[in-house]
Amino acid sequence: MDRPVLIGITNVAKDYESASGPIRALDTTSLAIRAREFVSIVGPSGCGKTTMLKIIGGLILPSAGEIRIADEAVTGPRDDVAFVFQNPVLLPWKTALENILLPIRVRKTPSREEIERGEGLMRLVGLGSFEARYPFELSGGMQQRVSICRALIQDPACLLLDEPFGALDALTRENMNVFFNGLWRQTAKTVVMVTHSIQEAVFLSNRVIVMSKRPGAIVDDVAVPFPDERRPEIMASQQFGQIAARIRQYFTSSALD
Repeated sequence: MDRPVLIGITNVAKDYESASGPIRALDTTSLAIRAREFVSIVGPSGCGKTTMLKIIGGLILPSAGEIRIADEAVTGPRDDVAFVFQNPVLLPWKTALENILLPIRVRKTPSREEIERGEGLMRLVGLGSFEARYPFELSGGMQQRVSICRALIQDPACLLLDEPFGALDALTRENMNVFFNGLWRQTAKTVVMVTHSIQEAVFLSNRVIVMSKRPGAIVDDVAVPFPDERRPEIMASQQFGQIAARIRQYFTSSALD
């Protein structure tokens, strides 16, 4: 892959303070993520996956090492990085379009062009007739699409996803995986996703980063060689099963002891 490195993680570690002393959540970690890559991070609970995501996004600072995005050091939250969380976190008293425009409205009144961009994003995710609907009028999958539009409204270079489909039922989650694959291909964003689903990680990603139990460290970097366009049928293929099995071996009871 000849695309430039967009996210550079160099010797990053994170310690949290506790009553009994510092706890190392993330061990010394280095990773390079190229522009337009879709990278998933998997690992056991408490291994530092979300900590890594927050450090990339500038929400917390590392105890050691450095994060650079577009060759600029990350020292705090950035306009070119957006988060999507497990829960949509929509304001119930605002319409879908008003929720999407919130990142702009906290700084200024949205322009006509920005409003039209929000409407265009809603059409892109299949919600073109739902601009005036309130969150309680939308299904869980539709609410998450609104949340994704809100993340995209300022055209960030990077999307950071923290279990974005974890609260959905199995069928809706599978449909959202197919939908998001299409959205990623259309928007050409660099995506880093934390997930507990190995199947989801393999289906959506170009690479899957496997982390050990705490203190989290990278134990494998698995390339996913499928074409960018993913269809559900690939999950039944032998190659898909082999990739998933390679990742799953790290999470057997013996491997976690």
